Amino acid sequence: MAFGRRSSEGSSAPASAAGSPAASLPDTDPVSATPEAKSAPVEGEKISAELSLTKDKIYGLLIEQIDLTTASRLQRDDLKRQIIDLIGEIVMEQKLLINQVEQRLLANQIVDDMLGLGPLEPLLQDETITDIMVNGPNQVYVERKGKLVLTDIAFRDNQHVMSIAQRIVTAVGRRVDESSPICDARLMDGSRVNVIAPPLSIRGCSISIRKFSKKKITLDIMASQGNISSNVCKVLKIAGAVRLNIIISGGTGSGKTTLLNALSQMINHGERIVTIEDAAELQLQQPHVVPLETRPMNLEGDGEITMRDLVKNALRMRPDRIILGEVRGAEALDLLQAMNTGHDGSMGTLHANTPREALTRMENMVGMAGVNLPSKAVRTQISSAVNLIVQISRMRDGIRRITHVTELVGMEGDVIVTQDLFHFEFQGEDDKGRLVGEFKSTGLRPHFIHQAAYYGLDKALLEAM
Repeated sequence: MAFGRRSSEGSSAPASAAGSPAASLPDTDPVSATPEAKSAPVEGEKISAELSLTKDKIYGLLIEQIDLTTASRLQRDDLKRQIIDLIGEIVMEQKLLINQVEQRLLANQIVDDMLGLGPLEPLLQDETITDIMVNGPNQVYVERKGKLVLTDIAFRDNQHVMSIAQRIVTAVGRRVDESSPICDARLMDGSRVNVIAPPLSIRGCSISIRKFSKKKITLDIMASQGNISSNVCKVLKIAGAVRLNIIISGGTGSGKTTLLNALSQMINHGERIVTIEDAAELQLQQPHVVPLETRPMNLEGDGEITMRDLVKNALRMRPDRIILGEVRGAEALDLLQAMNTGHDGSMGTLHANTPREALTRMENMVGMAGVNLPSKAVRTQISSAVNLIVQISRMRDGIRRITHVTELVGMEGDVIVTQDLFHFEFQGEDDKGRLVGEFKSTGLRPHFIHQAAYYGLDKALLEAM
């Protein structure tokens, strides 16, 4: 072996899924699998109790003979080939009944634990999966096509789940343990991760992963998929190009960040963009992007950097646009002030079920800043800062659709006046359970027509309406 063998003293075995009857990996060898095979759904492979015991024995003997320090420096493919060879030697020496396919499966599990995220690795490779939800060691759900599915994946025990969670968060300079049991982090590919550990999570450590999409979603692709209509697509392209301040509103998992990424593609490549997020996941394609990320407090309770701190600092960085991954607190006031002081074209997302609810939430979040402003003053600032609210929803057929494109047109007394430019009108469902509806234009003249005219896009806007 290139990584050599060692005695069992002085080193502990890495966590492994090999000991779990429900642990699973793809039937194909990742080294030789085709892209099509890699993207196939992973449902897990059931193994008998006898085979599980055999794998436990092989795993124990294997760990005694591996120099973990040297092995961790090898490339995945090289490490896997050498582990397969070593497993073959152990099988012959011990006269165990395990075939070559099972040997490769065991090798995959060991390599995943040493270099990756253990049992989660096949799920991360499956491009049909958008979310991974670990509810303790014995229950792992995934989302495919908007629907939740229980997998056969399992961890050895809760400590195995915790070790994977700690590997994720320490890679981005964060921590999760009993004293700090909640953590937001990200994987190296940009996937968003939330971890909540015992004692807050009663059934064991819980890991939620929103996977990074390797496929770049554009407004045109969303139109082709039925998320929006061609006319809504044109209006949103114009809104992004003419530097409207846009708030994307929706529930959890409704596709707000995906839509924000798609809208951001309309930003001119000559602009300086500052993005602010709790866990960086935006995928902007422009060359001049400065991504900022919040920081939790340290063990002594010091050093926390909040979204509000970053928004204030961003104003000193000469940004053309400020983009907030999610507005959820007092930073709403600073964002509104930025939108009102020359940073046109800024964008952000927030959680709300309707455009009107989004306005109420923004007003409440401004109140969290501790500034004693009358309600009318706050609403006036919102109406003058925000141009457009785009409401997106994940509907019961699992498809995300934009349900409203709502424009803010000013104040009438103490009330913010809005007008819908488009709304989705539900009409029924087809024989496959897919909802049928129409993205209807209200036919109203957009209030931002003059801004569109400034950029020479007024005729295109009126044609789209």
